[in-house]
Amino acid sequence: MVGFEMDDWKKIGLGLTGFGVFFSFLGMIFFFDKGLLAIGNILFISGVIMTIGVKSSLQFFLRRSNYKGTISFGIGFFFVIIGWPVIGMAAEAYGFIILFRFLDAFMKRLRLYCYRINIWLLTMYIFCSGFWPTLSVFVQKIPVIGWVFQQPFIRSFLDRYRGKRAPV
Repeated sequence: MVGFEMDDWKKIGLGLTGFGVFFSFLGMIFFFDKGLLAIGNILFISGVIMTIGVKSSLQFFLRRSNYKGTISFGIGFFFVIIGWPVIGMAAEAYGFIILFRFLDAFMKRLRLYCYRINIWLLTMYIFCSGFWPTLSVFVQKIPVIGWVFQQPFIRSFLDRYRGKRAPV
């Protein structure tokens, strides 16, 4: 078994990422506070870069399949920094979903660096490893709400992002 050695840079990076998520969460709780969201974004991005390294971060964000998510996340980051937090967070959320939909290889590499289970990492892994398709099928089978999710226009949206269903 490969030892999970974490140097100080990776520990600091995970801490910065966690504080970034925390400050972003506080910013949303306090009605999209511009300062907290900006601090959260800066901490999150710097934490990810310190955790996986500059080269790996550039390779991930500049991959051809990730251009759409990177541009959307960057535009959202810019809007949050200039003081339009609602538009910025909406664009960032869209970019985050698009970026981390292709995350299986990235998460496998990131899990090698993490010897403790982090709530953020666990959540990202659940949504990127095939749990989302299983969840969409489950929601369509709920008695009252399922009828809404089985309508053609909503079902086509869910089927587009479904992919392969996980055996859960």
